[in-house]
Amino acid sequence: MEKITLGSLFDGIGVFPLAATLHGITPLWASEIEKAPISITRRHFPDMEHLGDITKLDGGKIPAVHVLTFGSPCQNLSQIGNRTGLAGEKSSLFYQAIRIIKEMRDATDGRFPVIAVWENVMGSLSSSDRLDFAAVLRAFTDTDIPIPASGGWAHAGMVRGRGPDLCWRLMDAQYWASPRLARRQRIFIVADFGGRRAHEILFKPRPMFQIPPSRGEGGMPAAQDHRGPVIEAGGRVPVVRPFQMFRMRGAANDRYHVQFRDSFGFADDPFPTLLAGGVAPFAFWYEDDPMGGCIRYPTELESERLMGLPDGWTKYGADGREISGVQRYRALGNSIALPCAGYIMAGISEVLNQ
Repeated sequence: MEKITLGSLFDGIGVFPLAATLHGITPLWASEIEKAPISITRRHFPDMEHLGDITKLDGGKIPAVHVLTFGSPCQNLSQIGNRTGLAGEKSSLFYQAIRIIKEMRDATDGRFPVIAVWENVMGSLSSSDRLDFAAVLRAFTDTDIPIPASGGWAHAGMVRGRGPDLCWRLMDAQYWASPRLARRQRIFIVADFGGRRAHEILFKPRPMFQIPPSRGEGGMPAAQDHRGPVIEAGGRVPVVRPFQMFRMRGAANDRYHVQFRDSFGFADDPFPTLLAGGVAPFAFWYEDDPMGGCIRYPTELESERLMGLPDGWTKYGADGREISGVQRYRALGNSIALPCAGYIMAGISEVLNQ
């Protein structure tokens, strides 16, 4: 059976390559320009070639791959960004990836890539008065896709015609793994250039991603409903809940006691999305001593767990030196949740191995 290969544009810390290897797909190369993420990825994938700046690549000259993934920059699409959309300096790099796909397919007589996967923020559905997502669909399909009569894009959909078979889906990482992860809503597009299998990849039910238990390095327990296991020291049960800082500030200013108390979170609240520019705090206390709790920020290790990544994934670079905390938080905030990437890679492996 032919080995299935993968190339990762805007690679970050190698989450798509990691998900690929978990499902028998071999990552051949990556394109990234940030030094710390490159060093992290080199440590985990020493045999994967790094191609550098995407703007300097020729898709017809780099190694052809079955699967090409890219989470293009979201700064101009995000709801907390400047909302200049695909015309923005960073997010317009999306078109560089489309160029590389077309160059590779031209150079291989339409054989490669077979599958392309795009990931981006939920805000891409609404930026530029919803025209950006139409432009994304048009770039993949070479077809004008009108905005639905409802005036907005559904959270899941399909385009099927003479171009690639294409499906998109909004996936929230908190629902794709056990124990539960942080909230992370992202749009994924799967384009199948070799058949009509995109729906099998993106919509078929599969088992939930299982997060392995921690290896005892300390930090926040990764447990369902934000409750840790009974720890050895005294059998005390830690309780962890997201802390709503802005809710507390408003309640304090207005002297709303109930809202002030509620800012410490509820049992079913998800952890907020990890951001490259900042980390959200959480409330921590022991079940037998709620008054002795505190508010603190997640550690780098805990942030890795909230993304479904193995413990210590971002701790060291290829040279064995520790990556700084600032760089680790930034890399994780820009990253992709492993369970969502793993679900898609499982589907790709299934359809390409049939």
